[in-house]
Amino acid sequence: MKYCLGRPRPSAVLLLSALIALAMPARLPLGIAGPLVSGGQLAEVQARDFLEVATRNAPSTFYEGQRGPGGFEFELFSRFADSLGVSLAVDDEHRSSEVLDRVASGGADIGAAGLVLDRRRSDLIYSRPIMSMQPLVIYRRGMAAPSEIADLDNLDVGIATHNGISRTLRELQPQHPTLSWRESPGVEATDLLAMVQRGELDAAVVYAHEFRINRLFFREVEPAFEIGEPLSLSWAIQGDLALLERANDFIATMRTSGELKALAQQYFGQDDYLEYVGTRRFLEQIEQHLDRWRAPFKRAAAENDFDWQLLAAVGYQESHWRPDAVSPTGVRGMMMLTRDTARFMEIEDREDPLQSIDGSARYLRYLHGRIPDSVTEPDRTWMTLAAYNLGLGHLLDARELARQRNLDPDQWQDVRNTLPLLQEQRWYRRVEHGFARGSVAALYVRNVRRYEEILNYVHRSQRRFPSLVRATANNRVTPAFEVIAPAP
Repeated sequence: MKYCLGRPRPSAVLLLSALIALAMPARLPLGIAGPLVSGGQLAEVQARDFLEVATRNAPSTFYEGQRGPGGFEFELFSRFADSLGVSLAVDDEHRSSEVLDRVASGGADIGAAGLVLDRRRSDLIYSRPIMSMQPLVIYRRGMAAPSEIADLDNLDVGIATHNGISRTLRELQPQHPTLSWRESPGVEATDLLAMVQRGELDAAVVYAHEFRINRLFFREVEPAFEIGEPLSLSWAIQGDLALLERANDFIATMRTSGELKALAQQYFGQDDYLEYVGTRRFLEQIEQHLDRWRAPFKRAAAENDFDWQLLAAVGYQESHWRPDAVSPTGVRGMMMLTRDTARFMEIEDREDPLQSIDGSARYLRYLHGRIPDSVTEPDRTWMTLAAYNLGLGHLLDARELARQRNLDPDQWQDVRNTLPLLQEQRWYRRVEHGFARGSVAALYVRNVRRYEEILNYVHRSQRRFPSLVRATANNRVTPAFEVIAPAP
């Protein structure tokens, strides 16, 4: 499918984003593996005013989310297009090997699909490394945990072809002659995780970052041990030196500024702040209880111009979707409204779940409108959530402290880092509303955002990744596997 995003331009195609991923042997300078040409590819990109990217639809690469396109690689290649001053066109209907073919044939300027360098491809060049990708053995919970390669001998192991892991295993076979596996070009990491969870495979090998980003949705899959050396994520380009140099400069700048590390943490480090056990319980609650409240959340969200997943995430953070919840401080109901807030929103019964959801949505819209106009999305929504938890006055105080510290009060990241100061006397004495539990509000927003991401992921997965849906006869993945057995 062709996606479009960017500045208006005369052509019929609007625009979107991309980059590519391949592993780069250290002996190749800056990833160069193919023929260089002094050429006009960069000039052509600038003349047509958009960067053409070939990619594949996968959680760690590129996907269409609730607020538009997302994914680690999307974030990178969209910023790269911005650095070139052009728009972006993204075509995501490709497997990994097809991405390389498309770039080599001139059908795309850059390929981005979580790939590693293919030494057999003399028709492509590769950028400097973007991040390391460590192959990881995963297995089904309840089995004896494999701890070394020899433990895989009697297991049915699956991998995806053309993502570099096959090459890693083949390089290990001479030292481990009994090592065997099944591989298929028709599966993603999500499919392998689903097949392990359902018992169709005993184990699989995926990249560690792919496991981290997906493990929340596969509660019966566990990590075992790392295998082989890390590979490098890179971009693939047809051969133009000028475009390669601009790509390398961009990657170097992102690394030096710390933006690359922050982006990787945002997409692949989420396990660190929402504990795994809590997320497992959240997924159980989605299966058991969300259907009952989905319609009221959708109705209230639509009437107040919010995403329903955001409103549902607030409800879970407040009460775990319990209509009769009561806190020690007297707030009550599914959305834990205070008596004053309920009166302000003209809610008669806080423990009536429909009234509670409706009142909460209207109050969030009220707070959203009180945030200064200089704050844009998504920062405006995150500040609205902080105000819902902490009070609008305290949120405005945190913005004032951010200003006093020469930070940007319109950026959620700066306000979030300032909120804990409302607990320190030397800071809260400088603002109008005094002490507040600012660190709690920062954590509150973080959790709501994560819950919303999970809800969005589950909803999106049912449309884009059938292997994430609970197994039925109609949605099982049955790829054509090739068995890679020990050499005779």
